[in-house]
Amino acid sequence: MTRTIVESQTKTAIIGFDQPFCVIGERINPTGRKKLAAELEAGDFSTVEADAVAQVAAGATMLDVNAGVVYNSNPNPNETEPPLMTRMIELVQGLVDVPLCIDSSVPAALEAGLQACKGRPLLNSVTGEEERLEFVLPLVKKYNVPVVAISNDDTGISEDPDVRFAVAKRIVQRAADFGIPAHDIVVDPLVMPVGAMATAGLQVFTLVRRLREELGVNTTCGASNISFGLPNRHGINNAFLPMAIGAGMTSAIMNPVALPVTQKAIAEKKAEIAAAGIVLPDDMEDEVFVQLFGLGSTKPRAGKEMEAIRAANFLMNNDPSGGEWIRFNRAPVAEGEGRQRRAGGRRRG
Repeated sequence: MTRTIVESQTKTAIIGFDQPFCVIGERINPTGRKKLAAELEAGDFSTVEADAVAQVAAGATMLDVNAGVVYNSNPNPNETEPPLMTRMIELVQGLVDVPLCIDSSVPAALEAGLQACKGRPLLNSVTGEEERLEFVLPLVKKYNVPVVAISNDDTGISEDPDVRFAVAKRIVQRAADFGIPAHDIVVDPLVMPVGAMATAGLQVFTLVRRLREELGVNTTCGASNISFGLPNRHGINNAFLPMAIGAGMTSAIMNPVALPVTQKAIAEKKAEIAAAGIVLPDDMEDEVFVQLFGLGSTKPRAGKEMEAIRAANFLMNNDPSGGEWIRFNRAPVAEGEGRQRRAGGRRRG
């Protein structure tokens, strides 16, 4: 049975066919997050700290750490990214005890992360591109770490799943030439947006089965890619993840956290309620209000995708006796919530 071992200084996580699905938290990544990128360039790591803690609290098995900021003051990532990666790795592993995934397209940043990381991290990533293979695979061997293998090569990303399988097979074979076993290769078969390619989901499920049965490797993906550009992305993701798990996928790089309800959304809902003639208690806290009216929470918490994953773990018999599912659904009631729920609202006479 294929098992990929990743470790922090104090905790071991196992990616495997007979293991609970491995959630790799994606939030520590400045790509597409202008505010975070500006903070990192200014030496402000407060969002990184908050994201690390929130993702682990939501159930992340591992955390992906990406330092891919293009500084306004210095646009050369080969100079800026390695020291930033070192700083972020040291900070995150000082806050949480889960294993880390070192994520970069800059070779020097990958090695800087490997040098700073305690335990046995996952390296993200290698592709089938010859230059990338020649640099990353020796690093994987030198530091004895597992690696994410992305199924594209020098020709780009193919829409043909057979081509993507062939690229993955070639990476596994090249890794073997370096003495890297298949159980240390976690293949990303590349999830296409279903809104742009109607067969995207079916392709992934077929590829994952082939990768498991023919190559004996674990798999991962950027889970939210499947819903890109569509309304109600969480609905698509919630269906995709259990189906992928059923097909044999063993991990995903994803956001485990449901982001807090904003004050703007709270104000708009209160105005809607007031217009309907409903009077709420003056001392009702925002957290009680948003939960009462189904808006979510004012605090970061586990997202709906995590609920779907926990249910899939139970159904796949990777949650013995449903212990994790039961624990997840017995969240304590917030202090004062019961009293205020009983108070309810009243309609004007």
